[in-house]
Amino acid sequence: QVQFVESGGGLVQPGGSLRLSCAASGSIFSIAAMGWYRQAPGKQRELVASITSGGWANYQDSVKDRFTISRGNAENTVYLQMESLKPGDTAVYFCYADPSTSYRRWGQGTQVTVST
Repeated sequence: QVQFVESGGGLVQPGGSLRLSCAASGSIFSIAAMGWYRQAPGKQRELVASITSGGWANYQDSVKDRFTISRGNAENTVYLQMESLKPGDTAVYFCYADPSTSYRRWGQGTQVTVST
């Protein structure tokens, strides 16, 4: 069984910042990549950013230059630093982990709301 602890979501004004954290634990080993998806009401889930165990990062075009993904010292942690937030960034953000020898696992999601 795999557990995720996600934190850092909340309400922020446009132009503000948030830092999301995600830690996976339990029966999950040799994580090849981790990342974040988001899903806004009435929309499909979309990839925000991902990072491999080697540190190669990939971003959705709309968040490049505003968001930074990083891995923690422990291979099972990932962070998403979000700057210059816009109302369009409002969504539930889901962390995921890709074990090298198993299927993708998902966190439960954390709400990010950008509003005045």
